[in-house]
Amino acid sequence: MTRTPPRKKAKQLARYLRDEQPDYAYLKSVFKHLREQLDIAVPRTPKSLPRVPDVDELKQLHEAFWQSGRTQDMLIFRTLLYTGVRVGELVQVRLQDVDLQQHQIRIQSGKGNKDRIVPFPVSFREILAVHVEKMTQQRATFLFESNRQAPYSERGIRKMFARYSQQAQLEQAISPHQLRHFLLLWLKKQGIDDALIQPYSGHASRQSLEVYSQLALREAQQSYDLFMKEFPL
Repeated sequence: MTRTPPRKKAKQLARYLRDEQPDYAYLKSVFKHLREQLDIAVPRTPKSLPRVPDVDELKQLHEAFWQSGRTQDMLIFRTLLYTGVRVGELVQVRLQDVDLQQHQIRIQSGKGNKDRIVPFPVSFREILAVHVEKMTQQRATFLFESNRQAPYSERGIRKMFARYSQQAQLEQAISPHQLRHFLLLWLKKQGIDDALIQPYSGHASRQSLEVYSQLALREAQQSYDLFMKEFPL
């Protein structure tokens, strides 16, 4: 079979479509329906799975944070690990967003401009409460601030992790986002249903998130607290 060259075929189609005075949206819709008529599937490039660090790597990295003696750095590590929040969300957390009684942190305008609530383990409350009190006395606005009383930048947090990964002598540096992958994968392996993990992950739409939050948040909090008692770090 010999096909008409694409450029020539485009000219032929243009003669049929010119009277429609098509714009981009119209042409996009036409060719979408044309693919359906010809039963042509759009090829999808498979996404590679993210690298998830193992427990030993995380313990090495945690030890590097601990040995530094920099309490706030260690708290940043643990907050990312226990909550699964994104770096861009972490640096925007304000002191008023931390609920020490309910063991929760409110993430406002996260990815996709979504709001959600993420839990942290009961065992993390005491050290976090001490930090919150200290930051409150310093009249801070954000949960984590630099010495210049300014919120950390995303780049600053990533550089911090690169530095500690090097100090831990890891073969591959661990990024903050890989802590998120570790937590969500670990919760999944414990058998927690996706519907219970979804309110924490921030992947749902705002409407879905509200529904999941109302129906599953209390049950999810109980399941989370139960499983986090066995968390390796």
